[in-house]
Amino acid sequence: MIYVVRHGQTDWNKEKRIAGRCDVPLNETGIKQAQIVADKLKNVKFDYVFSSPLQRTMQTAKIITDCPIIADDRIIERSNGDLDGKLLKDVPALDYNDPNETRYNIETISSFRNRIQSFWEEITEKYKGKNVLVVTHAGVTIYTKCFFEGEPKDGNYDALKLQNCEIITFDNSK
Repeated sequence: MIYVVRHGQTDWNKEKRIAGRCDVPLNETGIKQAQIVADKLKNVKFDYVFSSPLQRTMQTAKIITDCPIIADDRIIERSNGDLDGKLLKDVPALDYNDPNETRYNIETISSFRNRIQSFWEEITEKYKGKNVLVVTHAGVTIYTKCFFEGEPKDGNYDALKLQNCEIITFDNSK
């Protein structure tokens, strides 16, 4: 089984700032959220644990399990370039799913999706039948769901985003 968890809350999540690649830590609420996930998953023996290398994901993973953690850059959050650190209310309207959108030095959607797809193709083939924990970011969870479940029929990608420390599972036994 594959367990995907979005990292716990950060102050920037609470303030509604774009974090992207900025390396912000969990706040007290985020630590408590990760402890709740650890309790929910306490009876799961993970064969492998993967995490984005950013501290908010690594902290979350370390709270959930004492297994060795493999950092993988392919599941780091999308680079929001010059917008990182800005309040959402101050960010100009952008279509983050537009393949041609690169204003403000944001990472292209095709580059972002390709690295996520590369990660999941490897995980589903190489770790078939294993219990795998993956701790990552909101944007990555959107395209993780697309990988396993297909594109949203209504085109609403934001509806696929996991909340802080939300858990989703996918069967990788086949």
